[in-house]
Amino acid sequence: MNSEPRSVRGCGRAQLRQAASGPGPAAEVAIPCLFGTVLTMPGRIWEQAFDIAVDQYGFITFEDLRGIGADPVRLRRWNQAGKVARVGHGIYRFPQIPVTTLDPYMLATLWPSGRGVLSHDTALELHELCDVNPEKIHVTVPTGYRPRRQGGDQYVVHHGDLDDPEKAWHEGIPVVTPAIAVIQAIETGVPTHLIRQALESAERLGVIPRPELKRLRARFKESA
Repeated sequence: MNSEPRSVRGCGRAQLRQAASGPGPAAEVAIPCLFGTVLTMPGRIWEQAFDIAVDQYGFITFEDLRGIGADPVRLRRWNQAGKVARVGHGIYRFPQIPVTTLDPYMLATLWPSGRGVLSHDTALELHELCDVNPEKIHVTVPTGYRPRRQGGDQYVVHHGDLDDPEKAWHEGIPVVTPAIAVIQAIETGVPTHLIRQALESAERLGVIPRPELKRLRARFKESA
């Protein structure tokens, strides 16, 4: 489990950023990498947006552009020009960035205006704590936030306010910690054999401190 965002594997961060910036203000460059050729168009906003997308599996959102002081309408223009692909309300993707199996998980955290954190069954799965196999991706959003965007039928949306110590990273994607994932499993009625497996795995992998693991076992026993 990584502690911070990372670049898309297969193409070095330096290569991708070089492709985004190009050798001159009017040039378009092609930089080869493991997955193919990366093509970009010039411009400061484009470069900044591309740089953000490198750490988001190719995705870029309206909120991201606002964050760099740019008008989100640029994404619509780039889409009309065939430079980015629209994948959801306010979410686009640079096709130059290699696709990975983790793309749907990153997209799930961006769908609720970037406020999502992978949680519950999905967190158990990503932390490899038990043999849970969720049909949909579970994501937690702040208590007062009610996503109104289309596409929510792909996710199981939970509401809760997570403190920073309760959040971690999985390959650059925000996810609750193993301990919180186990607590959520207990609270939502995940089958007992899977919770027991998760506790055993957490101990074997050393991802939950022993004192906390002891408290979780006691909590699980009380709920059984």
